[in-house]
Amino acid sequence: MDLIGEVQEKEQIVWKKVKLVFQPDVRKLCYKKYHNHPRGCPNFAKKQGCPPEAPLITEVIDINKLTYVIFNKFDVGTHADRMKKLHPNWTIRQMYNCLYWQGKARKQLKEEIFRFMAEYPDFLIVRSPEAAGVNLTATMKSIGIELDWPPRKWAYQISVAGLKVLK
Repeated sequence: MDLIGEVQEKEQIVWKKVKLVFQPDVRKLCYKKYHNHPRGCPNFAKKQGCPPEAPLITEVIDINKLTYVIFNKFDVGTHADRMKKLHPNWTIRQMYNCLYWQGKARKQLKEEIFRFMAEYPDFLIVRSPEAAGVNLTATMKSIGIELDWPPRKWAYQISVAGLKVLK
């Protein structure tokens, strides 16, 4: 497996070759209820790139050819510890709330995607692979990375890159 890109001591941004695990039913996660969202994600059926309008990965990327995951590994555990010191009365939910760390992580991933595209201009990037039917938990496990749900030490932002489907 290739390991390309910038690797830092605590947080990492990586490109790795991978065989995607395609399971269209993973899109059902989008309407699974969670805290304060009894109907699932509020973007479901509203935001461009979200199911049910989001195309399946097999409609846009040839998953039988070379594919990559481009991901960052964000130290959400250390972030939560820092938030606890700054806000001693916060709950666990507040300390880990993605509103306070996700912007930084997304910016890191976006910058790495630009670097990837400079090297692989013929590849297509899918920024929300689960919305396209990619089982990210199984895909990442296939390259030795266990995702925590919910993340308590490391949080991952993951995009997929591959060659376009020829029509």
